[in-house]
Amino acid sequence: MNTTELRQKDVDGLKNEVKALQKAHFGLRMQKATQQLTNTATLRSTRRGIARAKTILAETIVKQGAK
Repeated sequence: MNTTELRQKDVDGLKNEVKALQKAHFGLRMQKATQQLTNTATLRSTRRGIARAKTILAETIVKQGAK
């Protein structure tokens, strides 16, 4: 999910997105541990997706608090 799509979501939507990404990342880590993961680059992309969603969530919370 790119930043424009994330910025259109509200706080609850962003929290749900972070939770979904963390769940996906956990699944990928378990696949890696059991030698089932073939494309290890997905770990990096999910980690960056989590960071992106958390950053936009923090920006949204600060913006709402400033109003």
